[in-house]
Amino acid sequence: MTAAAPEAIFFDMDGTILDWQAGMAASWQAACREGCANGDSVDANLLLAAVDARRDWFWAHPERSRVGRLDLDAATRRIVAHALADIGHDDEALAATIARDYRARRLAAMVPYPGAIHTLATLRSRGAKMALITNGGAASQRHSIERFGLAAYFDCIVIEGEFGCGKPDERIFRHALQSCGCQPEAAWMVGDNLHADIEAPRRLGMYTVWVRDPAGDVIAPPSGAQPHRTVRAIADLLDPA
Repeated sequence: MTAAAPEAIFFDMDGTILDWQAGMAASWQAACREGCANGDSVDANLLLAAVDARRDWFWAHPERSRVGRLDLDAATRRIVAHALADIGHDDEALAATIARDYRARRLAAMVPYPGAIHTLATLRSRGAKMALITNGGAASQRHSIERFGLAAYFDCIVIEGEFGCGKPDERIFRHALQSCGCQPEAAWMVGDNLHADIEAPRRLGMYTVWVRDPAGDVIAPPSGAQPHRTVRAIADLLDPA
């Protein structure tokens, strides 16, 4: 394990390179208000509150979350359908319309974090092997990779929906290590999720960097997910630790 001049650097994508929260609240508000304006007396504010509750319910369950992230369109339709039913409007067609509008708005709003692309280019120019390891469905993740030209920076891209399992399964990290021809102690893993991005790589002997949400609460990571370094953005990787 090394904190300096790694042979390989592995990155998570959403929440690390791409701002997955960009436009989330505004997209839900716009989709619900637009849908309710054309619906059958559905109160947009009530629906928004119900959607917030159902989102928490949906993503809190590990298996539901695993299946849902592989098909975000279906997961969003399910969340909205449950939310509508919760406020007395069991309307699958309206749920599909709102979900489709929301997903389109979210995709349009997604952007890389400031300095993220420059950081990838700079690290790439320094000669380290680089891998992108991302959970999610093949189509949606490939769309993001192509949209932002991310493939140019990576020697290896591992997507849950293509590989057959996702983080924190050790197999996905071992595959990236093998693809980059690197031993764990000479590689970094950089990501925003302590469970998915930090625990397994640390256990394998990799140097781990946690990208902490600057707006989030300061927490003490559990011992198994204790990162070797914490940063606010991957652009901080260009500065000495």
